[in-house]
Amino acid sequence: MEILDIKKELAGNAYPGRGIVIGKSADGVHAVIAYFIMGRSVNSRNRVFVEQGDGTRTEAFDPAKLSDPSLVIYAPVRVLANKTIVTNGDQTDTVFTYLKAGKSFKKALKTRKFEPDAPNFTPRISGLVKLKDGDFTYKLSILKSCEGNPDAPQSFFFDYTPVDGLGHFIHTYKCDGAPRIPSFEGEPKPVKIEGDIDTFTNDLWTNLNEDNKVSLFTRFINLKTGKIETRIVNKNK
Repeated sequence: MEILDIKKELAGNAYPGRGIVIGKSADGVHAVIAYFIMGRSVNSRNRVFVEQGDGTRTEAFDPAKLSDPSLVIYAPVRVLANKTIVTNGDQTDTVFTYLKAGKSFKKALKTRKFEPDAPNFTPRISGLVKLKDGDFTYKLSILKSCEGNPDAPQSFFFDYTPVDGLGHFIHTYKCDGAPRIPSFEGEPKPVKIEGDIDTFTNDLWTNLNEDNKVSLFTRFINLKTGKIETRIVNKNK
């Protein structure tokens, strides 16, 4: 597959929804993680990312405007020892619980399916980074409906060996749409990982649609020292 420019991928899609990028920095020094959220409704747009321990959570920017917390308030990023979990929903907690019990990422997600938000049935996207011996491996998953059919859930899992300067990008929606937003299709997209954490963060944030972007989380993990650098950008300030 062609290695894509993440900036062009984002700039050319007004509504990819929520997205995960995992890969390795071009210099081979860092594991790279990114997660962003977008929104069209008042409830979805009324959010910010805040740090929570080694991870992050979503919060209502204006609590008075929060109409339904069930699918918008969750912990996108949690850390368990040498493992970093990133997802677009409360399946973060499911994966964390299973991993803590010595069970697998796949087994955890096999207990879940897409979100109950008809007619979109938004896919649940998830990623896992596992550090080991100065390097890492990573996984991605998507749980979705078959062409919007809630009686036909589908689950897909992808395992990767890191390559310098290469990442994989998965997002919830193929593009904007009405009355149903079409779900992401195919494998996670191979994308270039360029620059340091600030360059990478800026590249993502500035190319997300100005009207629909809400929040962005990025993290670089030094593979030799374990040092973590994190950036959080919120449209609501």
